[in-house]
Amino acid sequence: MGNIANEVKLAEMILYVCQKCADDPCFGSIKLNKILYFADFYHYGNFGAAITGVEYQKLPHGPAPRRLLPVRNRLIEERALGIQPVALRSGDTQKRPVNLRQADLRQFSGEEIATIDEIIDCLKNLNSAEASDLSHKMVGWQLVDEGETIPYSTVFLSNEPLDDAEINRGMEIARKHGLA
Repeated sequence: MGNIANEVKLAEMILYVCQKCADDPCFGSIKLNKILYFADFYHYGNFGAAITGVEYQKLPHGPAPRRLLPVRNRLIEERALGIQPVALRSGDTQKRPVNLRQADLRQFSGEEIATIDEIIDCLKNLNSAEASDLSHKMVGWQLVDEGETIPYSTVFLSNEPLDDAEINRGMEIARKHGLA
């Protein structure tokens, strides 16, 4: 799938996530980025292909689609998306993306919609800082420098210590292939 097709799918995914998160008081631009990231990477890990296939880059608040701003700005120009400033109790202003039209769900498979819904459900009780903190635990985000692309394949990496069974299984495989 080419970059333009990926951006069309990203645009529709943005609208779908905004629609599904309309009642989430913690939903804003940062949380949108995390939902997009986790959905694409989780789907890649489970099905071998990302939902959108767009590149994600490391930013200070966590991963975000590299082409997010041009896609978002195009949606705003088309009057498909609005940005609503919401005053928070902390005194900060949240930039809340709001869909102004329904997403075109024909862009997605049932598995892709199920993945997006699952990620939204998993993050529904988190605020943007908590969602960012969770994304910072992902090995891919930790491995690259700010501004660099996070490879989808890093979804398979973990920095959790291995237990004895995992070590023994690894040694068994290594012996089988003459590596130990």
